[in-house]
Amino acid sequence: MVFGFGKGAAHREVTAQELDAMVRAGEVVVVDVREVDEFAQGHIPGAINMPLSTFQPSQLPDTGDKQLVLNCLGGKRSGMALEKCGVAQAAVDTHLAGGFNAWQAAGLPVER
Repeated sequence: MVFGFGKGAAHREVTAQELDAMVRAGEVVVVDVREVDEFAQGHIPGAINMPLSTFQPSQLPDTGDKQLVLNCLGGKRSGMALEKCGVAQAAVDTHLAGGFNAWQAAGLPVER
């Protein structure tokens, strides 16, 4: 599903189930843009924490041939982070639809 944000930038969304399959297949690096305390309470296994409050697209990890997917709690902050990536011309265009809430609702594994 593709949404238009701001000036028509298209952000791809993946469902929790799609992201879980990508994580299991080793095809993706997940970057969680929630704040440190939220991340500590539980996150997608293997996710990297880069809080939106200090988010810099230039600091994103080099993922090689893996896709980078952003997530937050409900999808709003990861969308905002994608806006920053778009402005910085970073090759990141995907986030988790419904965020970590959707991940938990799907009964997927949580790392603490």
